[in-house]
Amino acid sequence: MGISDLIACFIQEALDETEDDVVELQRGDLAQRFNCVPSQINYVMSTRFSPEHGYIVESRRGGNGYIRIRRVQTDRKMLLMQVINSIGGALDEQSARAITGNLANSGAIEVPVAQVLLAAVSENALREVPREVRSTVRASIFKQVLIHAI
Repeated sequence: MGISDLIACFIQEALDETEDDVVELQRGDLAQRFNCVPSQINYVMSTRFSPEHGYIVESRRGGNGYIRIRRVQTDRKMLLMQVINSIGGALDEQSARAITGNLANSGAIEVPVAQVLLAAVSENALREVPREVRSTVRASIFKQVLIHAI
C-alpha cells in the first residue's frame, strides 16, 4: 500500500468515526505522521476527497492552517455545480483528466461526454493558444461543458 493510500485510509477512518461527517486535520501533523511532504497531503485531498467523490474540502494554509473535510450526499446536478465552483480560474490538463475520470466513474457524466471534454481541453486542442493562457482557457471550456451537461 502506497503512502497516498495510507493517508486516504487514515482520513476515511477519521470520517467514519465522526457523527457529523466532518473532520478537521492539521496538514503539518498529517505530513509529520506519515513522514511525507505537505504536497503529498494536498495530492490526496485533490484526488481522493474531491467534490466528485462526495466531499467538500476547506483549507487554510499557514501556521494554524487546517484541512476540514465534509462528506456530503449530493445529486448529479449538485455535484456538477460543486465541481464547477471548485475549478477556479485555471486548470491544468492533468487535473482536468483526474476530475473528468472521477465524474465519469461516479456516473455524473457519461463516458462519451468525458471523452469529448478531454479532447476539447487537451494540449493538442489548445496548441494555437499561447501557453501562458492555456490553463485559463481550459478552465473556461471545462466549466462551460459541465454547465451544459447540467
